[in-house]
Amino acid sequence: MAATAVAALNRIRASSILDITGLILVGLVVIWLAFKFAENPQRFLDVTMIGLTVGATYALIALGYTLVYGILQLINFAHGDVFALSGLVAGTIVVSVFGLDADSSIPLIIGGLLLTLAITMPGFALLNAAIERVAYKPLRNAPRLAPLITAVGMSFILQNVGLALYGPSSKSFPNFIPRTDAINIGGVAIQWNDVAVYSVVVPLLLILTWFVRSTRQGKSMRAVAQDTDAAAMLGIDVNRTISLTFMLAGALAAAAGLVYMLQFNMRYDTGFELGLIAFTAAVLGGIGNLQGAVLGAVMIGLVQAYNEGLDGTPGSDWTRTIVFGILIATLVFRPEGLLGERTPEGA
Repeated sequence: MAATAVAALNRIRASSILDITGLILVGLVVIWLAFKFAENPQRFLDVTMIGLTVGATYALIALGYTLVYGILQLINFAHGDVFALSGLVAGTIVVSVFGLDADSSIPLIIGGLLLTLAITMPGFALLNAAIERVAYKPLRNAPRLAPLITAVGMSFILQNVGLALYGPSSKSFPNFIPRTDAINIGGVAIQWNDVAVYSVVVPLLLILTWFVRSTRQGKSMRAVAQDTDAAAMLGIDVNRTISLTFMLAGALAAAAGLVYMLQFNMRYDTGFELGLIAFTAAVLGGIGNLQGAVLGAVMIGLVQAYNEGLDGTPGSDWTRTIVFGILIATLVFRPEGLLGERTPEGA
């Protein structure tokens, strides 16, 4: 009994030391950001706006990871490649089907983008559900390493499909959304491409939140995530609920693909790195927690923007190192994430 008490006390002390160390690191970052704001408020706010826009894109991808993990405790590494393939397909639809270009009218651009979403979101929802049915469902009762390896294999399969269809070069949308100021609030400029991003991301986040909290299917998802066996005993169709979860994740990935193409270029392998960054965001916020995924994605977007847009930082070459350093620090100092719930050891 005495040895057990001593061991428990040592764990508490170690946890306290980690918490204090983490708070000190966060405090140093906040002080540095305050100094940068005081140094050049205009530039700081402009860079912050860029970070929020990038973080909004990461949020759509991170939500796909956290939805699937919440249901199956599976890290679906193929999710990032679904996102990349969807972006490339969206580019084909926008350019080859609707013929949008820099001379297109605003109503035509809005209609074309909405129709592209209406095509790609259901299409990749079905693709993601098919991946779950073929690759993951047969391994549902297997050791956790088996579906994890399968997810990595599916990631490479999707990458090679993208390579075969689109080649190794980067693809992009025509510059039909002007990168000029749409809104100027207190000297902070919000460009038209930022408005386009938020016009897609914010409604989708609100709809997803409403769906999960208020609908019968959303309540079924939460029940399955909490206890699969108990949910089945209550009459919930677990297989259908899991398929629905993968469909939602695929639809969000498709929306993220279009949003990303509005800002950047896309290659067949873009999803591998972006998927890992979004996974880091999900872990930072508390994987399995929808609000945590959004918070983590916004924070990662801000970290990336501050590192690449402010003076006195390591610069863009170190962005990956910093992002994955945050992942390691999160796992060390707060494994449950910012909004995750700490569970007893062994639970």
